[in-house]
Amino acid sequence: MNYDVIIIGAGPGGIFSAFELVKEKPELKVAVFESGHALEKRRCPIDGDKIKSCIGCKTCSIMSGFGGAGAFSDGKYNITNDFGGTLYEYIGKQKALELMRYVDEINMAYGGGGTKLYSTAGTKFKKLCIQNDLHLLDASVRHLGTDINYIVLENIYTHLKDKVDFFFNTPVENVKAIDGGYEVCLADKSYTCEKCVVSVGRSGSKWMEKVCVEMGIPTKSNRVDIGVRVELPAEVFSHLTDELYESKIVYRTKEYGDLVRTFCMNPKGAVVNENTNGIITVNGHSYEDPAKQTENTNFALLVAKHFSEPFKDSNGYGESIARLSNMLGGGVIVQRFGDLIRGRRSTEDRIEGAFITPTLRATPGDLSLVLPKRILDGIVEMIYALDKVAPGTANDDTLLYGVEVKFYNMEVEVNENLMSKKYEGLYIIGDGSGITHSLSHASASGVLVARDIVK
Repeated sequence: MNYDVIIIGAGPGGIFSAFELVKEKPELKVAVFESGHALEKRRCPIDGDKIKSCIGCKTCSIMSGFGGAGAFSDGKYNITNDFGGTLYEYIGKQKALELMRYVDEINMAYGGGGTKLYSTAGTKFKKLCIQNDLHLLDASVRHLGTDINYIVLENIYTHLKDKVDFFFNTPVENVKAIDGGYEVCLADKSYTCEKCVVSVGRSGSKWMEKVCVEMGIPTKSNRVDIGVRVELPAEVFSHLTDELYESKIVYRTKEYGDLVRTFCMNPKGAVVNENTNGIITVNGHSYEDPAKQTENTNFALLVAKHFSEPFKDSNGYGESIARLSNMLGGGVIVQRFGDLIRGRRSTEDRIEGAFITPTLRATPGDLSLVLPKRILDGIVEMIYALDKVAPGTANDDTLLYGVEVKFYNMEVEVNENLMSKKYEGLYIIGDGSGITHSLSHASASGVLVARDIVK
């Protein structure tokens, strides 16, 4: 065998797998294959001046490379079982929390020291939300910020680079089971290993589905989250964000009984583009450094859609909506809430005349031509509900960017150690497994499998 362990994907799951393997058994020969760039070469060409929108790079530096899609996120590690994945269903709630706290300790040791750990436990906002038929989920939230998150990743890579073989800009085409291990096939060569850890993230969802089909690994349909990113003056949510930083609030709509939730809140942050398999969607970032902060806060409002019979392709449904947005807007569409309610599209003049400066250059348009009525009705109902706990949310000038889509991989069949039930020594972890949906859960899954391999 060329290696004892090959890890496919250098996102949080892959990184923490490598970290724990090196720590617990440094004599192991470990390789990491990553389709994107090394951390220092990850640069999105959008500069707001010469290049204002996504140009469809062959490898999206926002979505792939060392650090995965989380490298340029706002670095929020939510230590909770209430959201972020279902890892606890495999290993138990206590063990899942212990692993997430261990990941937090490593982040603190590698440059995150001094950042704040927020908590929603015992907060007065929980009562305020319940009084208005909203539900604030419990979590401890470590906010690194995009800037500190980058430093932590840089320090971890420096620690690992001489102990692990990293192959960047090296996409893996497929994986084959062979006698005594696995063959990892590239375009022009292949490598063998005794144990293989697959950690390809959400951006590797199509690849993961293909591998599962080729290897006969059972999967089951997951969900897709569809919605918008809301941007408003930071003062509107400051009473929540100053104390909690991130508030995960869930609301059940009166009309359809659908669940709508806030997601990825970025106080004084910026709205950004994402490129997932050639589809342009929207996301948000925030920074720890006050010099990089803006006057706006942004967060997603998402509606979860599950499909069973006869239609099972949740991701395909989300993709079709995102492609429609791209077709109408050439990328991301932005609309004032007041224009949406009045049934009219936003224009350049209406956006420029608003009492808020957008942090992302997007195409003014009409989201009602893109989002299905049921989803849009739920989002509008949620905005009015949030206006009761954060007055100003439903102002005319509140900006809605669309669409935001969170693709979840098909949930892959694995055992309690996240190892394939069909293939001994093949581990499938992180968001690519469909089991985790967050930085903290994905990182914890990496530690879990590394310890199992060592054992």
